[in-house]
Order: sequence, then structure tokens, then C-alpha cells
Amino acid sequence: MATTVMTLMKETAARYAELPALKSKNDQGGWDTVTWKDYYQEIIITAKAFMALGLDAQKAVAIVGNNCPQWFYSDLGAIFAGGVPVGIYATNTPEQCQYITEHSDAAVVVVEDQDQLAKFKQLKGKLPNLKAIVLIKGSDNDKNVYSWKDLPSLAEKITDEELEKRINAQKPDDLCTLIYTSGTTGDPKGVMLSHDNITWTTKTIVEMVKSNSKDRLISYLPLSHIAEQVVSVHSPLVTGASVYFAENLEKLGDNLREVHPTIFVGVPRVWEKIQEKMMAAGAQNSPIKKKIAAWARKIGLKGGYADQENSSRPFLYFLANKLVFSKVRDKLGLDQCRLCMTTAAPISLDTLEFFLSLSLPLCEVYGMSELTGPGTTSLPWRYKTGKAGFVINGADIKLAEDQEILFKGRSVFKGYFKNPEATKETLDDDGWVHTAMGVK
Repeated sequence: MATTVMTLMKETAARYAELPALKSKNDQGGWDTVTWKDYYQEIIITAKAFMALGLDAQKAVAIVGNNCPQWFYSDLGAIFAGGVPVGIYATNTPEQCQYITEHSDAAVVVVEDQDQLAKFKQLKGKLPNLKAIVLIKGSDNDKNVYSWKDLPSLAEKITDEELEKRINAQKPDDLCTLIYTSGTTGDPKGVMLSHDNITWTTKTIVEMVKSNSKDRLISYLPLSHIAEQVVSVHSPLVTGASVYFAENLEKLGDNLREVHPTIFVGVPRVWEKIQEKMMAAGAQNSPIKKKIAAWARKIGLKGGYADQENSSRPFLYFLANKLVFSKVRDKLGLDQCRLCMTTAAPISLDTLEFFLSLSLPLCEVYGMSELTGPGTTSLPWRYKTGKAGFVINGADIKLAEDQEILFKGRSVFKGYFKNPEATKETLDDDGWVHTAMGVK
């Protein structure tokens, strides 16, 4: 049954009220916890504050910064208030920020710190529709800049009834969020995703990977990207899982060893970096340890391919696992991880086989923003190394006459914002998305 993000969040917050929803590092090195009940309340406060700052229905809230609880509150708060969240990459230039903010009709911008705020101060007078900027960290003397601590008092200006009216006015097929493409071949395009696109896709993926409230995820990939939004923002709204925020990319390895995630998604470059560090560390081992590692990896690779063919693993695989594989998983912090995924770009066979040889198969996912993320996926019990998996449940895939890959289903986007010409090029009259990808 079609539903909205607000309904999903409200139900999950009630069901898992006292369970941990979000965890982030504090100055003392510990993890601060936000329960599902408190998470929901933070969203309500943020939504009301945005309304008090002048956010009208279907107008955008642009968010610029690294992964943190306030990013989530801003994203979902905008949706609750009837607005449309728009993620902007933290690395974007002032000119790129201007284009997306202006194009999306953003009335409010949320920035992480003074560095991000400085980009918008450079744009003063160039964004006539911008009514306010919210600064997550610190404060500023500019009268149009509000600190995060100002939001509760702003929220008091809006009644529960006013917010409820915004929530009830939204339908499953309404625009819910905008994901801007990278713009490598021109100006970025705003991919329009509905509530049903998001809730249906996340429910489908959750069922396929068998996720639940005991799962632990790490949020570290850019939240402007649909993959990270599906994984860490929206999927937990279905399951009640816990999301930990990595301190930064440099400390990701340390955070993995602290969190012991049960599901971990990496882009190819992340897996390549882990591979490089492991190979560098292995080069420092004694000759006997190098021989044991080489022996184990040879058995591990054969065992990994045997699993894919549903045949028996090599003799002594259990010993290789005890001597090498289990220790590697412990050192990486992936000892409790039942699903390792790679997505967003092609990954080399060398990297895939490196992890396969250590009994850490990487499940590949192919997707695009226009499909609300995943189009095809592999699973630990159904995968082939070097293949992008099978089409997600409930969706359709076919080849056009020229061998272009086409997708159809409830995950298909509503079109490009303010760009009917580009929409017509990608989304045909029968509802098929043309991926511009082909089969050789």
C-alpha cells in the first residue's frame, strides 16, 4: 500500500521509541545516542522552525554539510513541513551552490559551519528567494542567519495544527525530494522523487536484504547522493535500525572497529583503499605469515567461487578461515557484517577477488538517481562476482532494440525538475527509464 515518509517515520518512532536511532561521537570520544522517540521530536521541531522561517509548501530546503544528525533532521523536517529537501555536496563551489539553490526554489538553506556559510555570503543579493540560513555549528551576527539552537524558539511560533495540515496535505505520489545529478555533461538536473518512490524502494530493499531493528549502519558517504539517502536516511525508517555517523573518512577504519556494522556499503574507492592498506600491512609480515596468507587466500578464492556455484568448498577452508579470514574480519571491524555492498561506480575484478579470497564477498549494486537508487542488486546468497546482480523485486528490466538497458516500476522518478525536454529523453511514454547503458 502506498504511503508517505511522514507516516513511515511516525509508525517506526512509535514502535521503536526507546531504541537507539542515531549515534554520533562527542568531544570525550564516546557515542551520544538519539532514541527513535527523540529523533521524531527533533524532526517536528525542525519542521515547525522551517515554517516559521517562511518555508512554503513545495519550496526547497537546501542542505550543505557532512553527515550528522542535523542533516537528517533537516531533510526529514523539510518533508514534514511540506517542503522539498535538496542536498548540496560539501565540496561544491559557491557558483554550484547558487545554481542548485536558485533552480530548486530554495527558501531556506542549512549549512554545517562557517566555511559553508562563507559560500552563501559570497552570493549575497544573488538569491532573491532565499529567506533564511540555518547554521548547524556556532552562530553568526548576520540577521538572516540562525543558529541551530534558535530552532526550538522558532518552532513555538507554529502550532501542531498548522504542521499537521502540511503533513495531511501530502499524498504518496507528491514530490518528496530532489536529487541533483553531478552535472558532468552540463548543468545538474533535479531528479524528482515522490513519497511512493522512496517508501516503496526502501521497503523493497529492506525485505530483500532482510534488514531489521538490530542492524547497525555507518553513515559516511555524501548524503547528497541517492545511495546514502536510501541506506542511512530512509531504510531505517522501515526497520528501526541504528545509524552511526563516521567522524570523517580518515577515521572510518577506527569507527568500523568501534561500531562493528552488520551492513556496510562502500563505493569502489573505499574498498580499493582498504585493499591498499591491507596489502601494505601484509608486506610487512614475516615470510612464514606471508606464505600462510597466500595459501589461505588461494583456498578462499576457490571457496568463494564454489559458493556461487552451490558446490563444496575446498578441503581445509575451515582452517584458512580460523587462521586468516576471521582475524582479517576482526581487524577491519567487519566481523559481524553479514552484507558488504559496493555501488555508485564500476569496481575492478582484482578488488572483488581480493575480498572474495578473504571470505568477504562484495555484493554489487547498479542504480541511478532516476530509479530512487538501486535497479539491480546482488545478495550474499545470490551473487556472481563481476555481475551487477538481478533486478530488484517488483521492478521490470528489458533491452531495447539497440541493446540499451531499460527499467520500469514504482521506483521510477517523476521527471527532471523544470526540465521537460530532458525528462522526455530519459523517461518514455510507457514509463521506461532509458539508462544510456548497454549490453555488449
